[in-house]
Amino acid sequence: MKIVLAAINAKYIHSNLAVYDLKAYAEKRLAESMETGEEEKQEICIQIAEYTINQTVESIIGSLYEMEGDCIAFSCYIWNIEVVCRVGRALKAIKPELKIWVGGPEVTYHGDIFLQENPFVDLVIIGEGERVFYKLIKGESLEQIDGIIYRQEGETVVHAAVDLIPMDEIPFVYQDLKEFEHRIIYYESSRGCPFGCTYCLSSLDKKVRFRSLSLVKQELQFFLEHRVPQVKFIDRTFNCNPERAMEIWKYILEHDNGVTNFHFEISADLLTGAQIELLGKMRKGLVQFEIGLQSTNPETIDAIRRHMDIEKIRNHMEQIHSKGNIHQHLDLIAGLPYENPEQFRLSFNQAYAMGAEQLQLGFLKVLKGSEIEVQAERFGMIYMGEPPYEILATRWMSYEDMRKLKRVEEMLEVYHNSGQFLYSLDYLLKFRKSAFDFFLELGEYYKQHGYEGLQWKRLDRYNILRDFAQSMFRENSTGFEADTLDRLLLHDLYLRENLKKRPDWAVSYDYLKKDIAKYFKNSGLVGVRMHLEPWREPDRMGYMLYNYEERNPLDSTAETSFISEEQFQEQIS
Repeated sequence: MKIVLAAINAKYIHSNLAVYDLKAYAEKRLAESMETGEEEKQEICIQIAEYTINQTVESIIGSLYEMEGDCIAFSCYIWNIEVVCRVGRALKAIKPELKIWVGGPEVTYHGDIFLQENPFVDLVIIGEGERVFYKLIKGESLEQIDGIIYRQEGETVVHAAVDLIPMDEIPFVYQDLKEFEHRIIYYESSRGCPFGCTYCLSSLDKKVRFRSLSLVKQELQFFLEHRVPQVKFIDRTFNCNPERAMEIWKYILEHDNGVTNFHFEISADLLTGAQIELLGKMRKGLVQFEIGLQSTNPETIDAIRRHMDIEKIRNHMEQIHSKGNIHQHLDLIAGLPYENPEQFRLSFNQAYAMGAEQLQLGFLKVLKGSEIEVQAERFGMIYMGEPPYEILATRWMSYEDMRKLKRVEEMLEVYHNSGQFLYSLDYLLKFRKSAFDFFLELGEYYKQHGYEGLQWKRLDRYNILRDFAQSMFRENSTGFEADTLDRLLLHDLYLRENLKKRPDWAVSYDYLKKDIAKYFKNSGLVGVRMHLEPWREPDRMGYMLYNYEERNPLDSTAETSFISEEQFQEQIS
């Protein structure tokens, strides 16, 4: 029997840990049962096939067909379920005897309805899949297996989800890293979440299970020894157990290889003073944090049952930010209960002021099985009936309000989260009441000029921002200086790369080219990737040296140093 575990990921750099876990667990159990003589050797072959939603459906169908599996099991999420259904339906039509199984969060809840609506599906795995998948491929009677939904004589049969397995029973899947080259490594040291946020499926599994620390350290050492670029922990709240989090962070600090970065989703208010002190000692870029804030409106926080101390979050983020060694990513959700436009504006501005390198503005997804799905009618929620089930309007937010927030989201991504406008953006924000007002106004400017939805080159984004500022700030903003903005825009551009072509509005310094070449020669810097830009401020005249050989691990900007006019002249004389 040949089983194909199929994963259709959102991007090529992603991998699907779930299918690798299923394969590793099943093969381990099969090997153990044969060693003990519990079972005779079975001809069972498990293969993994990974694709992306950007590939054509036809190519995925053809690839899976050519694998000649007896059964294909799809891993289903909101981002791939439409593709899964198209592929599965076609394969069943081509090969009716093919067994098609599905599992994952998108089919776990309301799985009976999904089975009824999709005749091409033979069986749905609900909940945690490792033990269920193993029993299925072993050939156990369906009547004896928990955690599945299937058809029997035309009727839909539902068996409750299986008991959760200890984390240590799941094998480490990264023995061979060749198949994960150029892809994100996902790692799971715990499952479940102690919190009960109504919009999140993780809240349904309140029993948190941990992989033993000795095993975690052993596996982290594997990543360190192989100099993996990034390991992304997918634990829902990594630091829900402070002592355990501290132990892992200490291990990472003590065994730092100078290359590997570790990503964690944390609750910032749960950080302790000792943890913050330890984190301050880490190499710049060794760890990065994703922090779920979602809202600062007390009524909203209470409605979604999110327990947190906002003042502690702000204080702890500021302490981390002051060290300058950890990238922080903060999440907000638009469309939550009791948050009207003005209250969301306040949440946004308070979140922005916390100084995270990235502020992710997402829109509520009313997920199948979540508590907020049950509450949706009470809150007047209108949302997409198909994946990704995104919110369109609520009792407090009209669709037009949401459209405005979409523009804010796009401007935030382009001009803040990209990290490409660090100095120019900081300067421009001084001339508006708040960050939210600035991004909203910029989004409206894009709309009015027909710029929305178009693909722009990097330099075009700078030109649009400059035109926006020139038209909106010159006459109405006291203290705004167009020359200062131009200098900062150019600074932001050169922080990222040595431009092949300067913007049309940039002052030309062609007459200095010979002197700059002499400076590099006399300094022994010929052949080093650098740029020297004249720097003119009222209180400082000289040159800014951009070194592209040395970059900041947090934002990838070039290392800079200021060279006075005297130093420059001395070097070229």
